[in-house]
Amino acid sequence: MRGIIAYIKRSIGWLCIVIVCEVIMIATMMLNEIAFAEILYGIFISLFLLLILLVFDAARYYRHYQKIKELEHSIMLSTDGMPETADLLENEYQKLLRILADEYTGLQSQAAARQKDMQEYYAMWVHQVKTPIAALRLLLQNKNEDGKMTEELSELFDVEQYVEMALQYQRLDSETTDFVFEETDLDEIIRGAVKKYARQFIAKKISLCYEPVETSVVTDKKWLSFVIEQVISNAVKYTKTGSIKIYLEDGDGTMSVTLPEISHAKKTEMGNGSTSSVCLVIEDTGIGIRAEDLPRICEMGYTGCNGHEGQHSSGIGLYLCSRILKKLGHTFAITSKEGVGTVVKIG
Repeated sequence: MRGIIAYIKRSIGWLCIVIVCEVIMIATMMLNEIAFAEILYGIFISLFLLLILLVFDAARYYRHYQKIKELEHSIMLSTDGMPETADLLENEYQKLLRILADEYTGLQSQAAARQKDMQEYYAMWVHQVKTPIAALRLLLQNKNEDGKMTEELSELFDVEQYVEMALQYQRLDSETTDFVFEETDLDEIIRGAVKKYARQFIAKKISLCYEPVETSVVTDKKWLSFVIEQVISNAVKYTKTGSIKIYLEDGDGTMSVTLPEISHAKKTEMGNGSTSSVCLVIEDTGIGIRAEDLPRICEMGYTGCNGHEGQHSSGIGLYLCSRILKKLGHTFAITSKEGVGTVVKIG
């Protein structure tokens, strides 16, 4: 329908000219006292020829219109599929489009090359910087004979975490990123994360309430480990006194989200062999998150009030967690009350 209306608007000008010419011709013939039957005969012939012309022109216009609509549905960075035309003005338009398409393709290739170079550089830098960090850790541990978490070791640990975060960020957007889904013992991941932050637990005298969940889950072990480590890291960082609880919550509990309909990650196998929708809960008694900050805490670079006050937040950790869990097919829910604590649920 839009094509018909567009064609009428396109043709209305010259149709009006044809009609005016017909009226002038009829008036001239009548002034010359030509018989009305002959005038009518001439009108019928001219209208018949006009109708044939309209049919051919409309068919050509419709084919042209359909070709453009097909290109619209299968848009590519190529102008090869554009319809041929004898119209000089449209030829100039197509020539301009070809120039723009070539320019865009060139800019896109340059941007992709720069992005690849940058990713390779950061990957190399992250791997290289790990060597002096490891050497510095050994030096500090040798000086610290009592095994306590010194301020230097604490700061070095933070540096290691930020380097690891940079590496995971680079890997997540890499074209070579692949996920290996396999049945994984959830307790193994949790114990590894807790062990990694054991010094922080001891230094801040935070109690850990954790009983083995005896659950296996089909997921990518490496990426899920990174997520759980980030959540525990935040819990330890923002908990001055109190405790951190790690437990499993089934679908009959208070959880408001369930696992999505994704075949590789929508179910977990419980210790008793039954299958149910469950989520891992990491709960702390820390400073909590302001209500106005909650909707944005998973945005890239958003630190909220806690980040501005403490100046130790990068605003990347939870952003990476949400992206990774989305790729893995898991759910991610955070509830918090300022001054009471935070509850993170991974489904």
